[in-house]
Amino acid sequence: MVNFIQLVIGMIFILVAAMVFCNALEHLGEKLGISEGVTGSIFVAVGTALPEAIVPLIALFGSSASAGGAGAGAEIGIGAIMGPPLMLSTLSVALMAFSVWKQRGLDGLIRPEKTGLNRDLKFFTFGYALAILLAFSHNFYANRIIDVVVVMILVLSYFMYVMLTIRASSALVKDGHATEAEDELYIKHYLKLPNNLITVAFQAIAGFVGLVYFAHVFIMGITGTSAALGIPAFLLSVVLIPIATELPEKVNSILWIRRGKDTLAFGNITGALVFQGTLLPAIGIMLTP
Repeated sequence: MVNFIQLVIGMIFILVAAMVFCNALEHLGEKLGISEGVTGSIFVAVGTALPEAIVPLIALFGSSASAGGAGAGAEIGIGAIMGPPLMLSTLSVALMAFSVWKQRGLDGLIRPEKTGLNRDLKFFTFGYALAILLAFSHNFYANRIIDVVVVMILVLSYFMYVMLTIRASSALVKDGHATEAEDELYIKHYLKLPNNLITVAFQAIAGFVGLVYFAHVFIMGITGTSAALGIPAFLLSVVLIPIATELPEKVNSILWIRRGKDTLAFGNITGALVFQGTLLPAIGIMLTP
């Protein structure tokens, strides 16, 4: 019963926190004069990807510190790194499209800005494929020097991606892809505070903290239920935990696409894919014995 209550509370407040976070990031992007690609693919994507980043880090740190080395903690950590990109690129995209099915019809189109989408997918495909190849190669041959080289390539790939995305921002703003906030800043509307960078940052931080905390509450509920049902650790980490930790991305993208902000909606997902396909595997490689 307690686990079920945690599931419900976590899900409800993740939705609320996501709305607060999205609203703040829209106003931040508008004030900074940046494109929707930078706002969605970097700011929002990294922020909403942090809940699922925390799970494998805690699990892998725990397994590395334990006397026995890799065990259930390592299984959960590795699974929680490999699972979220699969969940994002399948279930999250499907739910996002389904949410506007009635609004746009079966022949309706989703129109994100193409250059940013292509860049995101290319960097993700490269990084994730490299990480998977290295993971499978460990079944036959493991070399720590090769691991370090791959980690360096993955980290450099992400920073190159960030630089290219920011560099393309000014041209996209001129072409009409600037970040625009439609709704009034919530902290101004409800608390009558001024709309400036300080209040925008405060609301963004509050929304982010809410996302992380209530994602943790939701994970506790789903892991407790799974343990009671006897579900294996790796299956839990590959399937069930990603469903929980990807909720912020799903909710943000659904909220945005229903308001016609296709670039933000897709950028939130594809930007998170790049983060999860490069930096997370890099950390996982270094922490896995």
